[in-house]
Amino acid sequence: MSFETAGYQLAPVVPELVLAVGSMALLMLGAYRGQGTTKAITTLAVLLLVAAGVLELLLPAGKQVTFGGSFIVDDFARFMKILALIGSAVTLMLSTEFLSDPSRRIFEYSILVLLSTLGMMVLISAGDLISLYLGLELMSLALYVVATSNRDNAKSNEAGLKYFVLGALSSGMLLYGASLIYGFTGTVSFAGIAASATTASVGLVFGLVFLLAGLCFKVSAVPFHMWTPDVYEGAPTPVTAFFASAPKVAALAVFTRATLTAFPGIVTQWQQILVFVSIASMALGSFAAIGQTNIKRLMAYSSIGHMGFALVGLASGTVEGAQGVLTYILIYVAMTLGSFAVILAMKRNGQAVEQISDFAGLSRTNPLLAFFFAMLLFSLAGIPPLAGFFAKWYVFVAAIKANLFTLAVLGVLSSVVGAYYYLTIVKTMYFDEPAGQVDPVRVEVRAVLAVAGLFNILFALFAGPVVSAASAAAKSLF
Repeated sequence: MSFETAGYQLAPVVPELVLAVGSMALLMLGAYRGQGTTKAITTLAVLLLVAAGVLELLLPAGKQVTFGGSFIVDDFARFMKILALIGSAVTLMLSTEFLSDPSRRIFEYSILVLLSTLGMMVLISAGDLISLYLGLELMSLALYVVATSNRDNAKSNEAGLKYFVLGALSSGMLLYGASLIYGFTGTVSFAGIAASATTASVGLVFGLVFLLAGLCFKVSAVPFHMWTPDVYEGAPTPVTAFFASAPKVAALAVFTRATLTAFPGIVTQWQQILVFVSIASMALGSFAAIGQTNIKRLMAYSSIGHMGFALVGLASGTVEGAQGVLTYILIYVAMTLGSFAVILAMKRNGQAVEQISDFAGLSRTNPLLAFFFAMLLFSLAGIPPLAGFFAKWYVFVAAIKANLFTLAVLGVLSSVVGAYYYLTIVKTMYFDEPAGQVDPVRVEVRAVLAVAGLFNILFALFAGPVVSAASAAAKSLF
């Protein structure tokens, strides 16, 4: 594959082109054939995501740069893109029951997920501030619409509106920060900024603060987390699963690339910001979740906490830290998708149940479902020898090696507090009186749960290849 046009090599962007052209083709199909094509379009969308992943893996090894340095494909980009594509594809699989309801046959749903994923892929490969903003907006605009996909539900509409208003505010902050950085360095490319930003001028630091504020919103880190619980609770559950997985991968990827490649000369400046954001996110995620009664709100606070843990690795500013971030986000996606598969499986008489009290006695009515959920919750809490323990281990070790001892200690303490509310759900499932029989679980939900559950339980057996892939991806940034 060596397409060349007007001096630009198109080979690195083939997966993105496939997604873009495929999305437009599916949009035409839906527009001409109507809502009856929803199931076919969802299936084709999953196949398109798989095709994009295969094409990404087939690209030549090493670093490829195109469009004047604004689009970079390296090992880091490949790792994160594959993860984002998996997150999106699994979300579409989990959405089939939601879309099969006659009142919700919306073919646009799968196309919006595809377009959002296209934005994520552009974001992950962003090599300058302009491609970063384009990728971010393409990802976000589709997410705002997907949040309101249950149009007859007031909560869903409220979630979409809140997300849109706060998202627009964060985009403005990010753009203002980008304009300040451009003003004080004279360039938008990460490489150019790195060459200019060797000392921290006041204007540059202001720009950096605004840029990081916009990115913190996208990963739902404190103090820009306020949208997360309401949007997670209000959006349809498959959409919440999507919000909690693939967009987090893309946002964390660009967070990592922007800080490590554009601002290596002023590490101490952004390190202070990340240490504060990380501690605040871990603390809020751990303490605010304790009083929750709705499982989706609890998962929202859990997500805030986990983004704090991931940022511990990034705050160290080292190769080990970047490797820790990559390993963490991989394991986090598996844990989150598995947990949402369980939440989607919780139906009684065709009605979804979302209260934690509805999980009462699940071990007696559906032992296998209860076992897998318990293992996922233990993993989220970071209990060895499950995958979640290794995720936290790598970021804390990186922080200790970078002499961020206070950050590592506070992280461990937050982890202990967080374990309380995960264990409360396990206690509800195993020791309370059953709340009633759960409906039979659909095949695709069972498949996702089995893969995610076994990945978490058996991670120690194949941790080597995963960590070495994360290490290679991290090294490509330095």
